[in-house]
Amino acid sequence: MEQHDKVYDLIGVGVGPFNLSLAALLDEIDEVEPLFFEQNGTFEWHPGMLIEGTKMQVPFIADLVTMADPTNRYSFLNYISKNERMYQFYYLQRLDIPRREYNDYCQWVARQVESCRFGKRVTNVRHFKDNEEIFEVEVTDVASGQVSVFKAKNLVMGTGSVPVMPRSFREAPSEDVFHTADFLPNQDRCRKASAITVVGSGQSAAETFRELLKEQRDCGYRLDWITRSPGFESMEESKLSLEHFSPDYVNYFYQLPQEQKDEIFANQGLYYKGISNHTINDIYNLLYEYSVGREELNVGLQVLSEVKDIKPKANGKYDLECYHYQKKESFTHESELVIAATGYKPYVPDFIHHLEDLLEWDEEGRYKVTADYRLVQTKETSNEIYVHSGISHTHGVGSTNLGLSIHRNKVIINHLVGRDLYPMNEKNIFQSFTV
Repeated sequence: MEQHDKVYDLIGVGVGPFNLSLAALLDEIDEVEPLFFEQNGTFEWHPGMLIEGTKMQVPFIADLVTMADPTNRYSFLNYISKNERMYQFYYLQRLDIPRREYNDYCQWVARQVESCRFGKRVTNVRHFKDNEEIFEVEVTDVASGQVSVFKAKNLVMGTGSVPVMPRSFREAPSEDVFHTADFLPNQDRCRKASAITVVGSGQSAAETFRELLKEQRDCGYRLDWITRSPGFESMEESKLSLEHFSPDYVNYFYQLPQEQKDEIFANQGLYYKGISNHTINDIYNLLYEYSVGREELNVGLQVLSEVKDIKPKANGKYDLECYHYQKKESFTHESELVIAATGYKPYVPDFIHHLEDLLEWDEEGRYKVTADYRLVQTKETSNEIYVHSGISHTHGVGSTNLGLSIHRNKVIINHLVGRDLYPMNEKNIFQSFTV
């Protein structure tokens, strides 16, 4: 085991967009010396869903740095310029950008920020006091297995989320039943199937269904989409509704009692879980084209229905046992492949539980978070754990929104340096959420 004596100001766990944004901003600040570790060998942002034709749901200005410092060299426009694509982007005349391009942009930044170390998995964290209070971070090199120990005054958690699979789906072979997060690696398998069913709703479900629908007539498979939602619902994208993704709304939401927060958040799904209008339009337009000449569609869209179980059949296919909850009727649906669009949950690494005595947890087993994105601790220490992941219960609907990532990082950096390095505007929107 290799021991490093140097004490860093900040060690980041995970390099997704939020921590990469923080690393990029800190790259031009001399007062803070950070180090970020990511277990993947390169930056990858939802690689299984980097489908050609999919677009970001936030404007390109919500890149890694612009909303804190438009002159920063890691801006998206500088990426476009350095790749000699400025006129092409100018003629594109769009605020939204391809999802594949956003991933490529982040990789471009990650290659330049020296504080980001890839292929390194954080396996343990210990808080102790020697001459001073400090975090000891155990890091394993994924390729070699070499273990190193680093020291830091503070931590920042950016561990993201992991796919959620219903319990009944987990026992089926992964080549037959898989999450939308694994769609692209399994696309060739889909092309050879006789019947495919997408289960779930939301943007990932719609994008997967749309891609399968494009090839459905050429490949000849039966294609179905089953959701327990009452309809294939559009995301709320009106401009005043988008103001829920603002620092103002975050501050308002944070002040509410936890019970009220949970109730409000449970009813805000269409702000972040619905389907973008352009994706629904694409799907409808394809269905309409396919229906020309009274052609019979080998496609089904079923709402108000929950898949209760999946059972293998002797013919190599699966029976999906479904329940229509308004009619209170059960039915069976047959499919060769099942793609689960069943969402994600925050990833809380095991080593966080090694710090349980240091951290405060609520009645639901969630960690408590301060307004400025620090985990609440059980005792006074000089060390902080900042957090990006798993804070929807405290900071609301915008917690995973890329447009708010820079605001959060501005707050974290200001706290780290002990002054307002980045000014924080008190009024960012037209409406008021409080009196």
